[in-house]
Amino acid sequence: MSQLIVSPSPHVHSKENTTRLMRDVIIALIPAVLVSIYFFGLNALHLVAVSVIACVAVEYLIQKFLLKGKSTIGDLSAIVTGVLLALNLPVSSPWWLILIGAVVAIGIAKMTFGGLGQNFFNPALVARVVLLVSFPVLMTSSAFQAPESGYLFGNAPEVISSLDATSGATPLAFVKEQLAKGETLSSLMQNPNLSYGQLLFARLGGSAGEVSAIALILGFIYLLIRRVIKPHISLSILITVALFTGILWGINPEKYTDPLFNLLGGGLLLGAFFMATDYVTSPMTTKGQIIFGVGIGVITVVIRYFGAYPEGVSFAILIMNATVPLLNKLKPNRFAKEAQKA
Repeated sequence: MSQLIVSPSPHVHSKENTTRLMRDVIIALIPAVLVSIYFFGLNALHLVAVSVIACVAVEYLIQKFLLKGKSTIGDLSAIVTGVLLALNLPVSSPWWLILIGAVVAIGIAKMTFGGLGQNFFNPALVARVVLLVSFPVLMTSSAFQAPESGYLFGNAPEVISSLDATSGATPLAFVKEQLAKGETLSSLMQNPNLSYGQLLFARLGGSAGEVSAIALILGFIYLLIRRVIKPHISLSILITVALFTGILWGINPEKYTDPLFNLLGGGLLLGAFFMATDYVTSPMTTKGQIIFGVGIGVITVVIRYFGAYPEGVSFAILIMNATVPLLNKLKPNRFAKEAQKA
């Protein structure tokens, strides 16, 4: 019996491995990347390329010279972090800002804790929040580039003549700013650039990954079909945001935006589909995942409506990441009943 070795769970194996899962995530992100390149041209391509190369290089150098262990860049997780970091940054981000983000994401948020599978917080979101706090001007509306100045095939079509070309603000920031000045939502929503069609595909302001809701939805569907993720977290977030904003909108439709605007606006879909669902930083049980998603939805709406920032998804996910060890203590009903009997 002294030769018996019992390893930690899980003990059930499948054909899935980290590299295959990460490859599927990369494929799911391709539509968002392509749409960003379509609207912003080579600047978007430069952003993604620099971010991916920087993240892979930082992980390789840390493994080789600091940890002196086997290189882990082959599992593709650094590439996923690089793409997600790029999609969370303005297209006009300078190379040194992207490099700082890569160092924070990989060096601090991931490798400091031991690498993939041991980090407590989503690396790309940690980098985004650190950059937002450290370089607010570069990371907020004044840095957002209008497609007219970087459109891949010349001038952008008239249908997307822009709100952002003149104000530099994202739809969420624009609405929040105008409401603070005393404008009413009924007058603001007359702007054709705030139509649901624009929000669904051709929204101009925001990070690179916020251009097309359709592209993000396609990526989400692919992940579900491939069974890379389960829908509990994402749907919990979206339903919570819809219900919470729907209640407030019903109370005062001139002060609070409607549920559909909140679902399509900002980085909610990017966060709900690709970052809140991260295996490492989300709960393992269905009950925990639902609570996790509800918490993200509530915090997001509170920050959007009552906080200083027009967007709160990144902060909400990171706050709920901190609760994951506690949520993982929620056992499935079968095991909970067995524990009570014991």
